Amino acid sequence: MCLGIPGQIVAVADSEAMLCVVDVSGVRRTVDVVCVAEPGAPLDDLVGAWVLVHVGFAMSRIDEEEAAATLKVLSEIGEAAVEMEALTQGSVELLSTPR
Repeated sequence: MCLGIPGQIVAVADSEAMLCVVDVSGVRRTVDVVCVAEPGAPLDDLVGAWVLVHVGFAMSRIDEEEAAATLKVLSEIGEAAVEMEALTQGSVELLSTPR
C-alpha cells in the first residue's frame, strides 16, 4: 500500500534542486517539492505549508486540519509507525533537529 504521511515544510534546503525540509511528527527530512511548488514562485512561499510526503516527495498540499485528522487516523490503525520507520530509514538524508 502506498501512503502519504502529512508533514509541514519548515525550511528550504536547496532552491535549485527543489528541495525543502519537512517536519513529520518531529522527524525532519529533505524532500523534493517539485509536485507542490507554484511555477515561478519562490520556494520560501512553501514554508509553513502542509503536504503529503511519500518516498521523498511532497505529493500534494493539504490544510492543517486535514493533516491532523490524517495523522490521527494513521496512528489509530497503526500505519503511522510503519511510515515513520520508513522515513527514518529511507534514502533521503535524515536531518538533525536542534533541541
